[in-house]
Amino acid sequence: VQLQASGGGLVQPGGSLRLSCGASGIFFSINTVGWYRQAPGKQRELVASISSGGSTNYADSVKDRFTISRDNAKNTVYLQMNSLKPEDTAVYYCKTIVAGTGYWGQGTQVTVSS
Repeated sequence: VQLQASGGGLVQPGGSLRLSCGASGIFFSINTVGWYRQAPGKQRELVASISSGGSTNYADSVKDRFTISRDNAKNTVYLQMNSLKPEDTAVYYCKTIVAGTGYWGQGTQVTVSS
């Protein structure tokens, strides 16, 4: 099982980015997938998740700004991030759990700065 996260970069406050998490070895459509982030000196936190049935959950800090979605045909989960703030700066990771084992993507850096 391999997850590949991409789409990070440098963006100004108020800007947008879309992160992608592609998978090989599993079908995302039957697994819950989460996006996490870790800022320097802070613990990794769950940002958003989407279940196999399409139910979504968001951290309070990103509600109404971030949207998680999936494209089963492409076996990819996306995180659309709008109205980005400097405090959103972090390394973003995707994760899924298969048969009780967690699998992480390699992380993609998001920097929000003017």
